[in-house]
Amino acid sequence: MTSTCHIVGAGLAGLSAAVRLQTAGRKVVVYEGAAQAGGRCRSFFDSRLQKTIDNGNHLVLSGNRAALDYLDLIGTRGQLSGPKEPVFPFVDLKSGERWAVRPNLGPVPWWVLMRERRIPGTGLMDYIAGSKLALAGPDRSVADIIPGEGLMAERFWDPFTIAVMNAPPNESSARLLWSVIRETFVRGGEYCIPLFTENGLGPAFIEPAIDTIQSAGGSVTLNKRLLELKRDGDRVTGLVFRDGEVPVLPDDRVVLAISPAQLATLMPELNVPEQTGIIVNAHFVLEHPLSPVPEPPFIGVLNSATQWIFVRDDVVSITISAAGALGLDGQSEEAFLPTLWNEVGKALNIDSETGFAAGRIVKEKRATFDQSPSAAQRRPNTQTDFTNLVLAGDVVNTGLPATIEGAIRSGELAAESTLRVRDTGP
Repeated sequence: MTSTCHIVGAGLAGLSAAVRLQTAGRKVVVYEGAAQAGGRCRSFFDSRLQKTIDNGNHLVLSGNRAALDYLDLIGTRGQLSGPKEPVFPFVDLKSGERWAVRPNLGPVPWWVLMRERRIPGTGLMDYIAGSKLALAGPDRSVADIIPGEGLMAERFWDPFTIAVMNAPPNESSARLLWSVIRETFVRGGEYCIPLFTENGLGPAFIEPAIDTIQSAGGSVTLNKRLLELKRDGDRVTGLVFRDGEVPVLPDDRVVLAISPAQLATLMPELNVPEQTGIIVNAHFVLEHPLSPVPEPPFIGVLNSATQWIFVRDDVVSITISAAGALGLDGQSEEAFLPTLWNEVGKALNIDSETGFAAGRIVKEKRATFDQSPSAAQRRPNTQTDFTNLVLAGDVVNTGLPATIEGAIRSGELAAESTLRVRDTGP
């Protein structure tokens, strides 16, 4: 009888594991508790906007190896586009200043010596100071390492930390933030080019993965929430869902790629970090598409509620990370939308008389796990004490924070671990 790899969770982590296992010739069955796949990385049709939008704005960098490998496996790397060289535009709504950070291609960062390429008001020593993160211990926050005052903090470390970690510097693990810098900016401009999905997250990352799995004989079942793991000694013997139990045969393998909250319920012995971190996203449908379209189609915004603005066709989307910590999560949509639109208009130079056709705020109330130094040290490993069960999901200890790259890499590691066990026998 052919053995089966049971993948619980059809977010990026679960789909990443499933695609890799299927590519290796394994029979794959995926179960998803929600009514749609993708988890926190998906697209959906919004009836108010009459548009298909992403539930959140995500940026992929050219150094995100696991994400790009995954897109190669499902045949959609071509849906990513971006500038030929790294460029990160910013505007300060308080001072009115505009600039773009432009790392050079190649591993030698000579761009920090050039005033027109670096952050205004900063000097060489500001960038050298950031290298201290490389030596940070597991109990250190970003604020413990990097000075919290000055233009470098205001214009780089604060917005960068909040964007990557979904938490302010004093609540963010320095070691986790450094892992992102190490794999992108430290390697040179070739590895930190911003890339965007031309048609949305779902068409690039989710639907093609499901098609890949199903076309090769695998299955993806929605509305299939796992309630219990049946165990016998060091093995998982069954998966209990609302509609019954699925037996796990002796040669079968299980990958749990579920949220931290659900993992804590099913396996309380792991002491998983809590799922926290509110991200607020707002989407505006323009009365007329912008002309010309910003290039690149995003901008960082300082001294405002808005942090990042992304433009796709006639839809402008904004992101506010760490919204709870910044006190920006409790405002009503009716009160907050005009404020955000006013900031969008200033950032994108839209005439103050111009309105928007429709607007929507989407709140992701548990967007990331707690990425503080103490909580990050409690992340579970891929391999568990069960011989036939491994874990995936961005809460798993990949060495990376809760990002698209972290989630996809966790699935890659889960698949590799599963294949090693499968090849060597129980």
